[in-house]
Amino acid sequence: MRILGLDFGDKTIGVAISDPMGWTAQGVEIIRRDNPQEYKKSMRRLAQLVEEYQVDTIVLGYPKNLDNSEGERCEKTKTFAARLEARFPKIPVVLWDERFSTIAAERALRMADLSHDKRKSVIDKMAAVHILQGYLDSKQNL
Repeated sequence: MRILGLDFGDKTIGVAISDPMGWTAQGVEIIRRDNPQEYKKSMRRLAQLVEEYQVDTIVLGYPKNLDNSEGERCEKTKTFAARLEARFPKIPVVLWDERFSTIAAERALRMADLSHDKRKSVIDKMAAVHILQGYLDSKQNL
């Protein structure tokens, strides 16, 4: 069984998956949404990934503010989490503090010397990797 990591945004959902042992996170893809209110296509693709990888937990990045408060993005993420729970009732959805995940992903991509356009095309997937890896690391330290 594997863990699916998601970086939810208005236009994209970055997707990462754990290895079968739950030690490392790998980027899978970016699901693009033309409309922030459109979820059907995204949910269909997530269902395919859940089945393909036999996912037993979903870790969803939770975008708290730096002062630990919750803003509008948190509300949108909670709404998306509720959609995931309804679509996958047997799979727990874990909200995971994602502060700095996009910054860490951007820094890693800059260090790899990727152009701005290439960074932009993969940043959400890399943010999902950072979210999931943080969760996996926390489980190893128990």
